Amino acid sequence: MDADVVYIEEVEYGITRLAAVFSSKIPERIGPVRSARITDIDLLEQYGSPAFAFSGVQSKMWPVISASSLIDISPNKMAQAYFRDGSRRAPYNYFLDGKMAVNQTPKASLDKDIGFSFSDIAPPSELPGQKASMEWSYASARFVYDPISGLYKVFLNGEPAQADENDMGQQAATVIIQDVTQTPSAYNDKGGGNTPHAETIGTGTATVLRDGLAYKVNWTRPDVESGTTFTQADGSPMPFKPGQQWVVLLDTKRPATIRPKPLTAVQKLVARTSSPSPTAVAAN
Repeated sequence: MDADVVYIEEVEYGITRLAAVFSSKIPERIGPVRSARITDIDLLEQYGSPAFAFSGVQSKMWPVISASSLIDISPNKMAQAYFRDGSRRAPYNYFLDGKMAVNQTPKASLDKDIGFSFSDIAPPSELPGQKASMEWSYASARFVYDPISGLYKVFLNGEPAQADENDMGQQAATVIIQDVTQTPSAYNDKGGGNTPHAETIGTGTATVLRDGLAYKVNWTRPDVESGTTFTQADGSPMPFKPGQQWVVLLDTKRPATIRPKPLTAVQKLVARTSSPSPTAVAAN
């Protein structure tokens, strides 16, 4: 829950991984830390030169990371910042001491504008957005709006997404379902599974959920160094709700399900005419 932005990426075999960006608060315990993927590189370069923590990577990806703006703080460079949690099974027991890592990475980028706009006030929308779900071959994500907290509860693979800091679980202020073109990459694992590459530079569409409402927007990122802007149909910036942002990088061939579905014109007419008129109520 301490992350400012959390990305969901598809990796090999249709499973998913998270990339969490920490800025406003750096925890002492971050994890479980897993291996890097090719989508991480250009996705995270919009943050400048962030300290990039990962457990390992394919040998032919090391030169790609070295050539990027990301600062490698993997165990290959900073083993002293990592530790194992003996109460958990491997590989889900590898954690990073975030404060140690940041203190030892003085050249890491400071906060910068990555294109997001924020407002406490949600713009008007006729599209309901209480629930959203995405399915991959062997993974799923679901976001359910809680009107009491005003946040979306996060479920991953059918289970509530846990938070290391407390027992409330992960909760998103804004959910951004970013439609991306996904293609096979040059990277395969030992079993032959290919890691797809999600194209996060260019333009596309997205669905934004906040305050129980949904918005159809466009996204733009002109180059690797630029941030990603999300705009409404009239060209104005789409304001996200302040808090934790969850961004789902979703293949355009794999649409999300948003519920409840918007009313059709006939349904709207029925809804408007089915209530008793004031005269009828008085007669009763």
